[in-house]
Amino acid sequence: MPHTAHIRSHRKPRNRSASTIAMRAGVASGVLSLAAAGAASAADAGEPVTQTLELPALTADMANQVAQSADATQQAAANYQLRAERDAAAANAAKQAKSDLAHAKKQAAAKKKAAEKARQEAAERANRSSARTTLSASAGGSSASSSGSTATGTAATVVAFVKAQIGDTYISGGTGPNVWDCSGLVQAAFKQVGVDLPRVSQDQSTAGTQVSLDNLQPGDILYWGGAGSAYHVGVYVGGGKFVGAQNPSTGVVERDLSYDPPSGAVRVL
Repeated sequence: MPHTAHIRSHRKPRNRSASTIAMRAGVASGVLSLAAAGAASAADAGEPVTQTLELPALTADMANQVAQSADATQQAAANYQLRAERDAAAANAAKQAKSDLAHAKKQAAAKKKAAEKARQEAAERANRSSARTTLSASAGGSSASSSGSTATGTAATVVAFVKAQIGDTYISGGTGPNVWDCSGLVQAAFKQVGVDLPRVSQDQSTAGTQVSLDNLQPGDILYWGGAGSAYHVGVYVGGGKFVGAQNPSTGVVERDLSYDPPSGAVRVL
């Protein structure tokens, strides 16, 4: 026996309370329970685990809110579509209005032009009627002296030239020697005496001094239309007659003034 066998221990005995014993028992029980659960999990490792999640139930208030939100979204979409349709309609209307305005302006301009042309034609007809009356009265008497039927000097040369072209062909833009238009014939006739006339009828109608139709002399330039806007010219050759390149149907011809009374006359020589 060891020599310490009869020595009493100085360590105080542990005072284990009931609560400590219960806690340890619970821990032990928990460990055992975890071990048992682990064993069960190991045993069931081959089986799939299914979890079921429960969502909160849709209440009446939530359903109303969802419905109201859907209605608001649908109304907003309808309003947007309506605005888009109105914008498109306004754009189309503006485009059509612009087109209508341009068309109306074009029609108004055409009517104005037609009215102005009709007014000018009426004035020209009135002038021709007056001239026809005057020329007819002159033709009824002895007009040899009053109308200067006998050409002299350079005027005789001009008259002889235009008469020599009677029967030639009329072609617009023609300047001879065998084809003419009205102003081309007049220009060529006066070139024979050294007078350089403008090329076109409008300018030839203002190339000299304006003279009255009842005081014509051979060699005077006759014009049809307004002074500065004439559309035809010819040469007075005396005896109440003129020579001109009339049109493609007649060519260069000699006609009585009463056949187509001119609007006015200018004297260059």
